[in-house]
Amino acid sequence: MTFIQDFTMVSIKRAELIPAQRRAFMLEHIRKRGAASIQELAEEIGISMSTVRRDLEHLEERGYLERSHGGALIQKQVQSTFEPEAAIAAEFDRSEKECIGYAAAKTVSSGASVIFDSSSTVLAAARACVERGTALTAVTNDVGIAQALSMSQAVRVVMLGGTIRPGSLTAVGEPGESFLANLSTDIAFIGTHAISGTSLTETSIEAAAMKRAMIASARRTILLADASKFRTAAFCRICDVRDIHEMITDDRADASEIERLREMGLTVTVVSANASETHAA
Repeated sequence: MTFIQDFTMVSIKRAELIPAQRRAFMLEHIRKRGAASIQELAEEIGISMSTVRRDLEHLEERGYLERSHGGALIQKQVQSTFEPEAAIAAEFDRSEKECIGYAAAKTVSSGASVIFDSSSTVLAAARACVERGTALTAVTNDVGIAQALSMSQAVRVVMLGGTIRPGSLTAVGEPGESFLANLSTDIAFIGTHAISGTSLTETSIEAAAMKRAMIASARRTILLADASKFRTAAFCRICDVRDIHEMITDDRADASEIERLREMGLTVTVVSANASETHAA
């Protein structure tokens, strides 16, 4: 398995794209250009215009974009509680997430205890730990991450209890939060919906509470967040940036944002999806 992949139409046969991949590609195409016509999307992806229309209707109903005459444009005012579908979110910035995950896995020593938050970027870190054969005790509230970690004989997986959020593989609430209060782990890999100013924010009160409990249970918290996470605040505050110790992001992030975080005392590692090198400060 390689951790440096490129989510492009060159690496995937267009006819084989599953709906989540098609829709993620559409959104990425529209995001880069501001808008796109149905015909343009059909030609770019290699599918029928009727399929494009159905996909755009699906995305519009869920708040991703606005329909225009003969096409679509990205939603200008995204609601603070808006959360992308898990299957679509997993396809966004895949190369960057995998490189961030691989860099995160390199920070884990054999025998460590690690909390894996529910996040597609943290999932990449979990897969990288399995790929590296690292022996560890893993704690997670994500069914998909638990499944990925369980593929390794070297990993002991502790699954947090709770209520599964609709449309996701994430457990929140009790008894997971109380269970975390009794733990003292070496590392917590945390994801976030948005980095805004000095705050990390989430779309859900329950998800934010679980993340705070994870941070409190770890001696060292590492935020795994690709460059797209630097955006307008989501509904609920998780914590202050100063409450975490490190961040791993990708080189698309604005240099001024990285410098601002470093000035606040945060160690920031920047990785490139186009190279194997990383640099930290």
